[in-house]
Amino acid sequence: MIAGVLVTLVLAGIVSFYASSSPDGLEYVAEKHGFLERAQDHPLADSPVADYGVRGVENERVSGGLAGVAGVAVTLVLAGGLFWVVRRRGQ
Repeated sequence: MIAGVLVTLVLAGIVSFYASSSPDGLEYVAEKHGFLERAQDHPLADSPVADYGVRGVENERVSGGLAGVAGVAVTLVLAGGLFWVVRRRGQ
């Protein structure tokens, strides 16, 4: 389990920097069909980890890596809490 968490953190923190910078599918279709300019920002667009980076960190590689690690940590905490609750209900 620890090895799996470490591999996940390495992938999120380091390897994620090498992911494609091309727009995702929704942006591609919106651009192709000419309605991308009508898009509005999400209410959480100003959040600390919006747009696959950490606000205030100037280095793009470090910013993206920290956002990935934060995402992994939040996911692990939420999933662990859910599993803990489900396990306790079964007893």
